[in-house]
Amino acid sequence: MTLIPLGILAASGVGGGAVIGVGVAGYFAGGTTGSAVATVDKFAFPSDARTTLGTGLSVARVNLAGMANGDVAGYIGGGSPSGTRVDKFAFPSDSRTTLGTGLSSDRYGLAAMANSRVAGYFAGGTTGSYVATVDKFAFPADSRTILAVGLSTAKNLVAGMANSGTAGYTGGGDSSPTNQNVDKFAFPSDSRTTLGTGLSAGRGLMGGMANAAVAGYFGGGSTGSRVATVDKFTFPSDTRTTLGTGLSSARFSSPGMSNSSIAGYFGGGNTGSLVATVDKFAFPSDSRTTLGTGLSSARNDGSAMQNQPL
Repeated sequence: MTLIPLGILAASGVGGGAVIGVGVAGYFAGGTTGSAVATVDKFAFPSDARTTLGTGLSVARVNLAGMANGDVAGYIGGGSPSGTRVDKFAFPSDSRTTLGTGLSSDRYGLAAMANSRVAGYFAGGTTGSYVATVDKFAFPADSRTILAVGLSTAKNLVAGMANSGTAGYTGGGDSSPTNQNVDKFAFPSDSRTTLGTGLSAGRGLMGGMANAAVAGYFGGGSTGSRVATVDKFTFPSDTRTTLGTGLSSARFSSPGMSNSSIAGYFGGGNTGSLVATVDKFAFPSDSRTTLGTGLSSARNDGSAMQNQPL
């Protein structure tokens, strides 16, 4: 089986015991239904009612990544085509602009994560060759720098999530062979370590999301075969467990977002065919249900983000 690069969203949370607000909405953006789409589906919290934004991405594209600055704005970056492009959606209006300064290189298959109120990050991917690059966008100016320390290995198909205020994490990916590592970037120094305990199995094409200050999750993906596995990393110890209940189907390319302290979501993906399924994991029990209303179309290789007040 040939792995297809995917950019996956990081869910942003608040570390250090800070109080978070009630989540407003989560978004699944871009991807492919067989052709690239610019669609952005919005799921209002707590009802999970779905609408589709009148203004989607600036360019239809796949294999992109998303992150958010709390309740200020969400960002969708990279992908194919136009892989330096970063679209910014202002909350709560969801009005879209495109940053004047995009990614430092045209790439797809990257991950994203955010330290809300401080900075967002786009990590790894491929320009035709795998890269270890981590681009940092400082909030609120959105000015870009490149971290002196990138990923521990150049790779694509990588996933991201964050314990905002404390650390961001990039997991798995394809570095030939498929990678089991989880890199941790401490905020605000951006110093990198690699967890002693990585994923339960090396895999790419996962989704990532987090429950602020509690735990982060990497879901689904491919080890060469599709899996339903959801690995959970408890903050701040970063101990890993694997949920007894995984995704509702073995699939890859299912990005994740969250309403911290309430629930996390993995949407869309590929089970052998494209699906519109959105699985919801209630916090803190991690019990899984599947939303009655999924994505507006069956698709994979998209991205996700959320509007989460701090």
